Amino acid sequence: MHTPVNHPAQPIYRAIGGLAGLYLVVFGVLGFFTGSGEPFLGRGDAQVLGQGTNLGFAVFSVLVGGLVLVGTAIGRNLDVLINQWTAYLIMVVSLAGLSFIRTEANFFNMSVTTVIVLMMVSLVLLMAGMYGKVGSDEEHEAWQKARLVL
Repeated sequence: MHTPVNHPAQPIYRAIGGLAGLYLVVFGVLGFFTGSGEPFLGRGDAQVLGQGTNLGFAVFSVLVGGLVLVGTAIGRNLDVLINQWTAYLIMVVSLAGLSFIRTEANFFNMSVTTVIVLMMVSLVLLMAGMYGKVGSDEEHEAWQKARLVL
């Protein structure tokens, strides 16, 4: 009940979520071309947009970004669900990457810059998921009443 319904800026948040998904796809495609010829989960010197990457992370980025773009295209509150869950997934991956940056377990070849950018993208997706919900007038009124009680 605390998530806004029919927020006035809902279309803007939906577009911002789509842009975050587009960034992930572009990063992944560039990472795929940059990391081609190296091992799938190798720890080479491949960098895209100043971020460390490899083929595995490029594929992950394309899949997650494509999922966000599909959710944005479909809408109907499916984008809200997809944005929130992919934001949580990206947060977990980036925190795990931060934990393993200087170890052999850094299988996505992340750098600190990669972790920072991923956390920013996940926060943008979480924000888009929280403010992008569409509902009926009754749901909006119930949200307004619950908001005013707090």
